[in-house]
Amino acid sequence: MLKGKKILIGITGSIAAYKIPLLIRLLKKEDAEVRVIATPSAFEFVTPLTLSALSGNPVSIESHDKITGEWHSHIELGLWADLFLIAPVTANTLAKLRAGIADNYLLTVFLSARCKVMLAPAMDLDMYNHPSTIDNISALQKRGAILISPTHGELASGLCGEGRMEEPEAIFNIIRSYFKQGIQFSGFRVLVTAGPTYEPIDPVRFIGNHSSGLMGFELAKAFAARGAHVDLVAGPVNLKLNHPLVDIYPVTTAAEMFEKVSLLFTQSTIAVMCAAVADYTPETTSDIKLKKTANKLTLNLVETRDILMHLGKVKKNDQFLVGFALETNDARQNAIKKLHNKNLDLIVLNTLEDQGAGFKHDTNKVSLINSDESVVDFELKSKSAVAEDIVNHIAKSLSI
Repeated sequence: MLKGKKILIGITGSIAAYKIPLLIRLLKKEDAEVRVIATPSAFEFVTPLTLSALSGNPVSIESHDKITGEWHSHIELGLWADLFLIAPVTANTLAKLRAGIADNYLLTVFLSARCKVMLAPAMDLDMYNHPSTIDNISALQKRGAILISPTHGELASGLCGEGRMEEPEAIFNIIRSYFKQGIQFSGFRVLVTAGPTYEPIDPVRFIGNHSSGLMGFELAKAFAARGAHVDLVAGPVNLKLNHPLVDIYPVTTAAEMFEKVSLLFTQSTIAVMCAAVADYTPETTSDIKLKKTANKLTLNLVETRDILMHLGKVKKNDQFLVGFALETNDARQNAIKKLHNKNLDLIVLNTLEDQGAGFKHDTNKVSLINSDESVVDFELKSKSAVAEDIVNHIAKSLSI
């Protein structure tokens, strides 16, 4: 699984650095290529000789060798890695990572890295639970970093609680799982819808909603990161996504989305209908801007075609159909009703009753309801993290 994978390990000044040599051995036994960089204080806990002997490469600490003048390019190293693991990462380094400070070689490499970054914190429990540390971790996760949460146990301070860096064997398994995910959905064709639809009243005005499309775009990224070919049908949004495995089909109205989705669904293995599609559209659309002529304006609205209902009717046994339910009251009951009425395999429930969920937020709080009505609840998370939870659940449902 790890043969030929290029793994960069960044070590900061924590007593937990003594665990990293064992992690390097585990990675090398799987034929991974390992390079190590470190902050100066890291060598108070582990020697450069140990790290270079185990990794098979010299350890980098500065941008240039002060004796030979040889330049160590942070850009080249940042581009080299398939994965950048910073372990242990201290509270100080977390704060610098968040702020974009680049006062040592490890931090400059972080700012140059284009690969996924994993963070394995190690610190005293009060430091880990401090609001500033919590905010820093949350901000880095929103930018795409993967947190390897510390465990509960005895700490160097003598206290007992959260803050103990995860053990090398567990980190190794997380790394293996990450690279396995990269091919998890290889060969799958996934259809995702995102954003609102705009139903025109005249050339200027329309009926729409507040959907940003972020949840759907994060789902498309999550599936593509695991090897799926994704067809993303997006309503009017201000988002961009460049990925070789993602084809984006822009649409405006519910009718346009229906036509494009109906066509693409025939070749899809999985479909996740995340878009906030208008239920009604004006019966007629004026070719010219309507003028204000009275105190009231009456619009006759007609139902749009129900995309999710249609897909549920034509769905084949080997297709997995996921819907979203955004509710304001009686949330769970309404979601379960929609699950069965539309023949879904899974419905993702979020409610505006939860602060930070739904439209206009980069966070969401969801519950996943299976066809047997069993429920998995999640806490408020970034929409990128929610997308990972949904994709993980689908993979488990399909035994992938």
